Amino acid sequence: MNVPRTLFDKIWQRHVVVDRGDGHQLIYVDRHLLHDGSSTAFETLRTRRLPVRRPELALATPDHFTSTASRDPAAIADPMHRRHFDAIRTNAQGAGIRLFHVEDVRQGIAHVVGPEQGFTRPGITLVCGDSHTATHGAVGALAFGIGASEVAHVMATQCLWQKKPKAMRVRVDGVLAPGVTAKDVVLAIIARIGAAGGVGHVIEYAGSTIRAMSIEGRLTVCNMSIEAGARAGMVAPDDATYAYLQGRPMSPQGEAWDRALAFWRTLPSEDGAEFDRDVSIDGAAIVPMVTWGTSPEDALPIDGRVPDPSDAPDAARRDAMRSALDYMGLVPGTPMEAVAVDRVFIGSCTNSRIEDLRDAARVARGRRAIVPSWVVPGSGLVKAQAEAEGLDRVFREAGFEWREPGCSMCVGMNGDTGWPGQRIASTSNRNFIGRQGRGVRTHLLSPAMAVAAAVSGRFADVRRLAAPGA
Repeated sequence: MNVPRTLFDKIWQRHVVVDRGDGHQLIYVDRHLLHDGSSTAFETLRTRRLPVRRPELALATPDHFTSTASRDPAAIADPMHRRHFDAIRTNAQGAGIRLFHVEDVRQGIAHVVGPEQGFTRPGITLVCGDSHTATHGAVGALAFGIGASEVAHVMATQCLWQKKPKAMRVRVDGVLAPGVTAKDVVLAIIARIGAAGGVGHVIEYAGSTIRAMSIEGRLTVCNMSIEAGARAGMVAPDDATYAYLQGRPMSPQGEAWDRALAFWRTLPSEDGAEFDRDVSIDGAAIVPMVTWGTSPEDALPIDGRVPDPSDAPDAARRDAMRSALDYMGLVPGTPMEAVAVDRVFIGSCTNSRIEDLRDAARVARGRRAIVPSWVVPGSGLVKAQAEAEGLDRVFREAGFEWREPGCSMCVGMNGDTGWPGQRIASTSNRNFIGRQGRGVRTHLLSPAMAVAAAVSGRFADVRRLAAPGA
């Protein structure tokens, strides 16, 4: 009898080239995304006199080091970062790899560009030298981040040695309340299972809440799988996936589309398929979330209070909480809505797509930011669409700065940083110490909640802000 298989099992099994017999297998890689941090891998190939084996399966775009203040490369102040930025053009063109550089409207954050172009597809394996490659699992791909030496290995061989992770299913069921978004869902998941809850696993997100999400919402959820420690995150493809991909520039066309669609429909996990771990969450109970500490698991509802370390279950957690609160400058028992913010950042591969900007603009319309606030679109195409819809005018009239596409303040290696002690409400994915600049205090939240903070000067419940008469 055939054993029911998970989505993850199906993709993994059809990509095994060699089983070494010691738990490691050689996996074929279908797609490879490259950004401006790939210089070391190209240099490795040059040193070893190796060509890029399958350049047609790669796509390159600068995002980490590019300036979001200007398209002029001279705006990149750091000489080393400028060299990386310049090198991606030389390296990609020399290898015959498709490149979307800053003069191309298709340039943007790699994890926005891939799905946007139809480069990302169900059933494929996709890698990138960036931990948030898990994003692409939202369309039913097995996608994960790799290190610099692995980037070189994939370029040279189109394969990668891997140890198969375990499978975990996170079911979220119920109708989300008004004002609650995909970002709130994934923060609630990480708060529940912990920053190490998914270690050694690939997470499949399932349930009615996930199914009701747009693909952009699913991209947000899968993006932060790594923040739960998982190797990858996935959502089984469905009609919403197919509608999203149809007609995109790199999606199959004509008869090739029909064949691809028939295959994609075979991918979802089968009834009775076993997972190594199952977690269930009530989606209807989720409220707008905000982080308080220095890990994405340090998240709580906006109407909550800063937790007290004395309530921690053990000494290790108690010490970690004390350290986090000391760095964040927060006092236990303080209502989160009483915490003032100094700056707001809307962007990153987590929340910079058109749906995110629409959500933010709905809250910003007719209001005024009272702290410095940026909006950074995820790609040139997102920026152009937002401008065609007049969203840029909404933001500018509300006092937000409208920037060029790039990773920007999410990663803080491109000149877009805060200053020591500054408290930033950010739609990015990490609130680690120093992530947005030395001594910067980062709080994660949704785009709508970020606007609520910008116009309030403190963390605010967007549900009350958006209420009639607010």
